[in-house]
Amino acid sequence: MTTAVAIFVKTPGHSPVKTRLARAIGHEAATEFHLLAAGAVAEVVGAAQGWNASFRPYWAVAECGAMDDRAWCAFPRLWQGDGELGDRLDRVYAILRTAHERVLLIGADAPQVTPELLRQARMALDDPVTPFVMGEAEDGGFWLFGGRAPILREVWCKVGYSRDDTASQLCDALRSNGEIAVLPTLTDVDRPCDLPVLAEALAALRTLLPAQLRLLEWLEHHSTRQNESIPIRHASMS
Repeated sequence: MTTAVAIFVKTPGHSPVKTRLARAIGHEAATEFHLLAAGAVAEVVGAAQGWNASFRPYWAVAECGAMDDRAWCAFPRLWQGDGELGDRLDRVYAILRTAHERVLLIGADAPQVTPELLRQARMALDDPVTPFVMGEAEDGGFWLFGGRAPILREVWCKVGYSRDDTASQLCDALRSNGEIAVLPTLTDVDRPCDLPVLAEALAALRTLLPAQLRLLEWLEHHSTRQNESIPIRHASMS
């Protein structure tokens, strides 16, 4: 059985990226962060695929006109489609379920994710009791959602996104469809105060992939430019 892993991204030059972060640290720095974070998540997914060939990575690209952008050349690409986030989550999930038994949807703003966490998500979906799996974010959203069962478009679209109860709304909407396995909560980056939290999370990893190390070094350099203090404790590279 195969497990699709779709990484949701926006493309600089086609859409504004990390807008809340950009208001505080500037558009250029926010764009740098987005691309580094997306690259780190992609490398994690690639490493998970190396461990288990059942993983099938994809980019879920926000803009139809950016499908051939060189930033997204590493994996096959899907257009998220038009509409609000619920519409786009529904479209990508439904398309991938036609070709794969299990689907994982993840964002590009929690790059401290690890191959082991993806493995845990896949194993949760192997359990007959849990047709869904979720990794909640500290801000009330979710950094990962996965499933092996169909989900009605109305379920996706009635959830309020970018709220402190987004994850709980989706869980409540799915409760009658089966149990939801829970992964560890991670911080995803939306605001400047999330950057040092991410740096500490990356530094605490036992093994850093090269793209995660590059992001950690960028965070250290950014904190120096901003006269902030981010404690960097370098983990080993794989």
